[in-house]
Amino acid sequence: MVIKRAIYSAIKKHLSAPEMSIITGPRQVGKTFLMNMLEDELKKKGEKTLYLNLDLDEHFPLFESQRKLIDYIKLQVGERKAYIFIDEIQKKENAEIFLKGIYDMRLPYKFILSGSGSLELKSKISESMVGRKRFFTADPLSFEEFVNVKTDYRYEKKLQDFFVLLEKQTQSLFEEYLMYGGYPRVVLAETAEEKRLIMEDIYKSYIERDIKSFLTVDKPGAFTDLVKILSSQIGSLVNTVELSSTIGIAGKTVQRYLWYLEKTFIIKKLTPFYRNVRSEIVKSPMYYFVDIGLRNYLLRLVGLPSIPDSFTGHLFENVIFNMLRERIRHLPGEIHFWRTKDQAEVDFVVQIGLEIIPIEVKYSHLKTPQTSRSFKSFIAKYQPKKAFIVHLGEQLSPIDFKGTKIYFIPYYNCSVITKDL
Repeated sequence: MVIKRAIYSAIKKHLSAPEMSIITGPRQVGKTFLMNMLEDELKKKGEKTLYLNLDLDEHFPLFESQRKLIDYIKLQVGERKAYIFIDEIQKKENAEIFLKGIYDMRLPYKFILSGSGSLELKSKISESMVGRKRFFTADPLSFEEFVNVKTDYRYEKKLQDFFVLLEKQTQSLFEEYLMYGGYPRVVLAETAEEKRLIMEDIYKSYIERDIKSFLTVDKPGAFTDLVKILSSQIGSLVNTVELSSTIGIAGKTVQRYLWYLEKTFIIKKLTPFYRNVRSEIVKSPMYYFVDIGLRNYLLRLVGLPSIPDSFTGHLFENVIFNMLRERIRHLPGEIHFWRTKDQAEVDFVVQIGLEIIPIEVKYSHLKTPQTSRSFKSFIAKYQPKKAFIVHLGEQLSPIDFKGTKIYFIPYYNCSVITKDL
């Protein structure tokens, strides 16, 4: 089955821009597949294309110098407009200097590149190629993409109607998504054992290719211990001193490993929201996983008849966090959590410019509007225009509290949170 990705149209639109299009994301989320789809579509239109992969022995030597690469491109497609696809660009040493030099030659070629998260680890493409590139991050499948695959795209144009009218089927699919996540190969696998084996392959490949080889981490066992501890602490404050003591490695090493995990798209860091540093700030961050299926694999939950109740609440938070990330991807916004010294807390605070939106996540079917004391405390303090309670049930009538309208929405309708921004 061909999996349609929401990000595809954005990358396709950018083909007309002169900047290099760079597709990043975790391993095995379909970056090469996206490039192949783009190339096939361009070929059907009669456009000239060339595909190169630094993983291939015959292609790697072409990147010894800019001149050698350009001469090869000219040999293959001539000196007129063409689309050049380069896969696994992170394998090129000093990629930022190499690409900057090629771009500045003002050649008649459009470059579309892909690379794992390590693309930004050993190079400084973000800084050195200002105005010369645009990044597109391909994440694991979102819940909406997952449902489209599972329903053979029958409801592609009317997903919200499907969610509302087929509540039991939606809930069943959501429970499957909570267990296995959104790696394309995992989603397409038919049995729980096959899914588990694919996750094992994904993680081992990540450790061998990115962590041991590319980043030369000399303590992969300690690295895996760190990932497993984080997987058991999603939605909780993370203290690097405690992690250092538990794992038995230096605090600076813990911080470096956490940074590696972020840059290779395994986890996302969530920092506290505050206005008054002295009275409110909780310095410790939280971490959520980019793919919850991988997180479940690390905790050996994959394949169980169901997820234990002790894990479901934080898993639900993780899914909503990823939904929010997707919604604000192209907005000038950030996501934080709020927690004070006296333990008042709000799960997420979306900050778009000067507007803030508090969001509470409840893994339960609310029948009537309910809010916590902490949530009301935040609203009273910051007086946001609107606030949201995300839960498993149906949409409920909003209520007003101190001038703030509080909406109660089902998890599949998170798009309304940023609808008017």
